[in-house]
Amino acid sequence: MGRRVPWHLPELGLGAQPLSASAWLSDVGARVYEGDRLLEIAAGEATVDLPSPATGVLVAQHVREDDPLMLGQLLAEIEEEA
Repeated sequence: MGRRVPWHLPELGLGAQPLSASAWLSDVGARVYEGDRLLEIAAGEATVDLPSPATGVLVAQHVREDDPLMLGQLLAEIEEEA
């Protein structure tokens, strides 16, 4: 087993616009690679794709589609390979 990497919503430079999770682009249990598009975020009229912060297996999603988001909120966990 590897190390679990918590993934938090980063500062996106979008000002004070309300943010929400639009769509997960990978399912729990899927292998993901650092930089892969992992979560789509709605920010007003704009859509932003957030990249995976690590390579491993997506083991937990802590937000659902359409959930409102806050800066620093825990989004998911990725288990890196040992």
